[in-house]
Amino acid sequence: MGRMRRERGRGVAVNGRSVHVEESGQGTDWVIFEAGAGLGRTSWDAVLPLLADRARLVAYDRAGFGRSGRTSGQLGIDDMAADLAALIEEVVPRSSSLVLVAHSMGGLVARGAADHLGPRLRGLLLIDPTPESAPVYDRFDQTARKVDRALAVTQALVRFRPLARLASGNVRRVFPADTYATMLAEDFVPAGTAQTRKELRAVVAAIPRFRAEPPGLPACPTVLLAPSRPERGRGEQRTVMTVHQRQWVATLPNGRFEEVDSGHLIQAEQPGIVAEAVGRLLARTARADEGHTLGSPPPAGGSAR
Repeated sequence: MGRMRRERGRGVAVNGRSVHVEESGQGTDWVIFEAGAGLGRTSWDAVLPLLADRARLVAYDRAGFGRSGRTSGQLGIDDMAADLAALIEEVVPRSSSLVLVAHSMGGLVARGAADHLGPRLRGLLLIDPTPESAPVYDRFDQTARKVDRALAVTQALVRFRPLARLASGNVRRVFPADTYATMLAEDFVPAGTAQTRKELRAVVAAIPRFRAEPPGLPACPTVLLAPSRPERGRGEQRTVMTVHQRQWVATLPNGRFEEVDSGHLIQAEQPGIVAEAVGRLLARTARADEGHTLGSPPPAGGSAR
């Protein structure tokens, strides 16, 4: 199977639930990582070592996933966002600057949490999120039903390790071997697939509300990384998605759009680019803090590109 990760973590209580947290790195600033659907803390393994000397780093599994406590009911995106905010309150000192990094569905969670965090949030990096305006969400309830049926089959098949490896081939190809070995043992199992199905239902429930009443726009510097390489047969969908991502970034007071030579899992395929983007947000945070110390206003917002 390959060597397993040996990082230690701890359980943190959030809103009556328990989430598994791994902390690494050193520094005065903090970076929190929010995974996409079907993934957890291990999805950031390639990025974390590149930032270890820049900041304190926190990666975790959402409730019900990975090593976190199981959930009996259906959590919504709001619940996940509240858990993320509660985790930050528990782990990150109030005096510390904070950058939040989120992948895919995690972008919805991070945007919800940003409303809770207010000025504590000093930078936001979103990796290939799907804006609620994107046409892919127009009939997402129908799409989700088809995906759920496929996941129901997968949930039964992943009991058998060779079939679990087959079902997770797209992940195996891009993540380090020891990371994938841990994913195979913890995530690509019946309980992990069941939780992925719950999270899919949470997105279905959240999108109408996000469209009717979107979360407040993040005021902090925000970078959106979009992949330039679409999945096979989805070139047109990728083009449309990129348009909507650009349009969403253009509405931000301090946003930047960047296209990356990668597929959807940018943090695995291009970890250096992700780390560099985090580093730029940390540097802006440091300059803003210095400006406050000197009695001058923080830097003015940049434009979306």
